[in-house]
Amino acid sequence: MLVSEGMSEISVTVGPNHTLREAARRMVERGTGAAVVEDAAAPTPGIVTERDLLRSVGAGEDPDVERVADHMTESVIAASPDWSLERAAAEMSRRGVRHLVVFEGAEVIGILSMRDIVRCWTMAGATSGMTPD
Repeated sequence: MLVSEGMSEISVTVGPNHTLREAARRMVERGTGAAVVEDAAAPTPGIVTERDLLRSVGAGEDPDVERVADHMTESVIAASPDWSLERAAAEMSRRGVRHLVVFEGAEVIGILSMRDIVRCWTMAGATSGMTPD
């Protein structure tokens, strides 16, 4: 199965000057764990994830004051739509991330999450061979 078959459309975008609370609210509304950060001044988009939000709140920072720009990842890990899900999962594991931004040429066309990969594999009947207790 290919990344193009498993990825999700971009459902949440935020700007670098949005607060973390605004980003979190949008992510919760759309049921997603990441938002693409669009900034006209940046050559490529960034990404802010639920992990970024948790780190900030866990450090005692105020989500109504903290800006996305200070917590996002500027250099996203990119995937191609023609990669296999296995290649994407290996890349996520190697880099310690749970989301890949999918590009076709210079255009962002989606996001692939670990959740998307697991959904695809389980729908396709993948099993671990383990028997339930």
